[in-house]
Amino acid sequence: MSAYNHTLQQIWHRYEEETGQMPATTRDAVAWGIERKLLRAPEIDPLEKLAEDMATALRAEYRIDAQGRKYRVNHAVRITRSGVQYTFWADLDHAARPHMEKAFSQRRKQIVNDCLQLKTDVDVYNDLHADQPPIQLVLNFTDDVAEIENLDRGKAA
Repeated sequence: MSAYNHTLQQIWHRYEEETGQMPATTRDAVAWGIERKLLRAPEIDPLEKLAEDMATALRAEYRIDAQGRKYRVNHAVRITRSGVQYTFWADLDHAARPHMEKAFSQRRKQIVNDCLQLKTDVDVYNDLHADQPPIQLVLNFTDDVAEIENLDRGKAA
């Protein structure tokens, strides 16, 4: 973990401790940290800001195919070269198969890692609150996906 992330975490916990405001927004905690000179607002690189905005816009672009299915248009592949991470984007309609295989594989890995972390978080919560009925977590999404597909088909009809 970076020292910067560690500093932000410390400020978050100090905000929580000193204000008692939980849950809270990160915006509130950052404003509080700036007021107390624990943080300084960063100078913004306009190209980096625009690149981040473009990535957000690319992630949000969808199309409808001939069968009425809404699909995500743009797909990213992250590659590290000489210690620098690059993100390459391609349009699903025109992307080469190797790009899409890598993009789908990376997204699936993100989902699996999110599920693992969610399971760990639920398990820890349940252990800390053993006097209450445990929160149940189902990680088989087959029925959920089928249900949403059926709902989407119903909307298209």
